[in-house]
Amino acid sequence: MNQAIRNSWIVALSMFVLILGSLTYVQFFSADKLNADPNNNRSIYQNFGQNRGSILVDGVPIAESVPSDDQFNFQRVYNKPELYSQLTGYFSLVSGSSQLERVMDDQLTGNSDQQLFDHLVQLLSGSQPQGASVELTIDPELQQLAYDLIPDGQRGSIVMIEPKTGNILAMVSKPSYDTNLLAVHDTEVVEANMQELLTVEGLSPYRNAATESLLAPGSVFKLVDAAAALESGDYDAESLIDNPSSLPLPGTNISLPNYTSGNCGARSEATIGFALEQSCNTVFAQIAWELGEDTIASQAEKFGFNTALNLPDRGIDKVVASGFPTGMDQAQLAQASIGQYSVTATPLEIAMMSSAIANNGVQMTPNLIRNVRAADLSIIDEPKPEVLNTSVSPDTARQLTDWMVGVVNNGTASAAQIPGFKVAGKTGTAEVENRGDNAWFTGFAPADDPQVAISIVMEDVDLATGSQLTTPSAKKLLEAVLNK
Repeated sequence: MNQAIRNSWIVALSMFVLILGSLTYVQFFSADKLNADPNNNRSIYQNFGQNRGSILVDGVPIAESVPSDDQFNFQRVYNKPELYSQLTGYFSLVSGSSQLERVMDDQLTGNSDQQLFDHLVQLLSGSQPQGASVELTIDPELQQLAYDLIPDGQRGSIVMIEPKTGNILAMVSKPSYDTNLLAVHDTEVVEANMQELLTVEGLSPYRNAATESLLAPGSVFKLVDAAAALESGDYDAESLIDNPSSLPLPGTNISLPNYTSGNCGARSEATIGFALEQSCNTVFAQIAWELGEDTIASQAEKFGFNTALNLPDRGIDKVVASGFPTGMDQAQLAQASIGQYSVTATPLEIAMMSSAIANNGVQMTPNLIRNVRAADLSIIDEPKPEVLNTSVSPDTARQLTDWMVGVVNNGTASAAQIPGFKVAGKTGTAEVENRGDNAWFTGFAPADDPQVAISIVMEDVDLATGSQLTTPSAKKLLEAVLNK
């Protein structure tokens, strides 16, 4: 009798161990593989049925999950969606997720490494994970002002960065869209909404235009040439360069003209400072010829060109690589030196370039995340400022700053002047084949203690419209920071 009982206990204990082992394997070791399986619809439904964490700006949710009375427990809701769509991205039953919703998914669902203990407790208890909230570095007033300064129907982007930290204070683009259209739980409606969004000219819901659109930078690239000239030791503030009205391009029957709307014709020889003020093309082409392609390319790369960034821990899904080409002939190098030919840049890259100059030559890693808080409001992540590149020496940064102040005080960016403050800036106009121009402004203020760096680009505009939409807008945005 005792032997029979003993055998029964052994069988029962063995079955218990097998069941416990199976559960442990499924819940802990196989969970990631099963969740990633595209055939696992339960995982998709479970994500939509949980209380996903909020994305916050100045303590106010711009993305949150609210109770739902359909087959899911919660509905994702976006507040002021057009203002923030490029940042939040979408969380969609059909289209997946993008931008912050994608790169911060582990934190928003409660599955990050920092939430591991809570996650284990919730798994063992059978309760749903509680997502963390993600607070952004965005200033809501600057974000709204920047958005309003891009006219509806106009393609454009504005980025504002804190030079000392890399924190992004504003990042907007138009055209924008309502992310709620992709968050509804009816799959047929979502698919129809996506197809309609894809017909909007200049809009892609899949990307953030400020970090993923590559545009010809035009004359704002002359800051790279000026930096390369100073860093080489062959040029200084007193160096004089021939300043012809046009420059024949070797191997072609065309010439590179000077900027016709400036005052380049006033001097047959020019310093780099004067050439920046009036945006004299021929001066910078000759500097590029003298220094060579490799030197200009090296300086561009120190500012971040030719390098893609992937910064999920800082809330940035993707920054595509701005490009400076190689293997050019002399004619192509002359055009590239003024931000034409096949030179490309994202709006974020141009803001980062100015930010590096403002920060004594040190370029900080861009960051969107102020902090991440668990459900009990404890901070589980708070990204610290981090150096990305040393772009130029402090002496070069100071000289570039002085020259950029001259551009605002005496040159093409005079509309950015702010009484009582020194503003550093550079304008740019890039010709785009079979389209209008890209109009740019980049700079920072105050020049003697920079609080913010900025880039503005308006696409497919004529010269007059571009001038009206860039430099005066920069003044308003910089004033908004300086008056806080």
